[in-house]
Amino acid sequence: MLIHYKCTSCGADMEFDSESGTLACGSCGNQQNIEEFPDENILNEFAEDEAKEYECENCGAVVITDQDTTATSCSFCGSAVVLADRLSGKLAPGKVIPFTISKDEARRAFKKWCKNGRLTPAGFMTADRIKNITGMYIPFWIYDLNTRVKVEARGKKVRTYTRGDYIYTETKHYDVYRDIDLYHTRIPADASAKMNDEIMDKLEPYHYQDLKEFKTPYLAGYLAEKYNYDEKELYPRVETKISPFVRSYVNSTISGYSSLEGRNEQIQNKKLNSTYVLFPVWMVYYDFERQEHTFAMNGQTGKIVGKPPVSKQKAAIWIGGIAASSFVVMKLAAFLIGGVLW
Repeated sequence: MLIHYKCTSCGADMEFDSESGTLACGSCGNQQNIEEFPDENILNEFAEDEAKEYECENCGAVVITDQDTTATSCSFCGSAVVLADRLSGKLAPGKVIPFTISKDEARRAFKKWCKNGRLTPAGFMTADRIKNITGMYIPFWIYDLNTRVKVEARGKKVRTYTRGDYIYTETKHYDVYRDIDLYHTRIPADASAKMNDEIMDKLEPYHYQDLKEFKTPYLAGYLAEKYNYDEKELYPRVETKISPFVRSYVNSTISGYSSLEGRNEQIQNKKLNSTYVLFPVWMVYYDFERQEHTFAMNGQTGKIVGKPPVSKQKAAIWIGGIAASSFVVMKLAAFLIGGVLW
């Protein structure tokens, strides 16, 4: 099923506008509150089955989509469409964070980011080879978890002191026990098989105060995908994600000992809740030296991640500068303690 949002004033297609948070008409400038958009201006076109082909309501062209696509645009007339049959039942997101950064803002921010590259080639820093910028809603699951940690160990504190002509070593032994209850709120994990997990993790954090109840108009004008992994399949990854924090927190409660022996640790995680959400991401495709480089931008905060190319010449100069600076520091230290400067 294709959904078109028709302007209440002129009948043209409307798209979600990140600046105003409304459905906006590019033809007459009309803006419509999503919560108040009239049902009679939502045009539906049903497909016969779950095929990858849909007919555009505007021009009649066939829209061919990937089976994971939930929002796209017609390649012929450019109309924004939402594939509602892929957003229903179990595939319906519970929440969405709408785009707050427009395409023009994303382009300007990316160019500024390129110019800050200390070790990137000069040609890359000009940022004049942007091939495409695509706004996508990426499927995520966010989890609430409870972690119960029990630790048993033997701690030892050693103190050395001098009294008269004698040096004493004092050793004290302790039974160490911890019973810790931790609660984790809204831990995210991307559920798309196409997205690089490392890049998606680095786009965090998202500001959850902007979470909205999911409505299809938020997707109009953007690409969107449905999840490839359900909450059960992603849960082990979330456990791995929180593990460093859990261990760091537990270790922070066991400090002040010279050593710990016979440590026995039990960690149990329990999923309390999970919600299917869509997060906004700008994908930036950049051509440089006959290669396409892909970068991602958080569509809410503007944070950019990716690996820009490195200039070997700049890197050599930078490393040489660090080496020279280290040499100067070492010589200066030797001079201050009575050595020779050089």
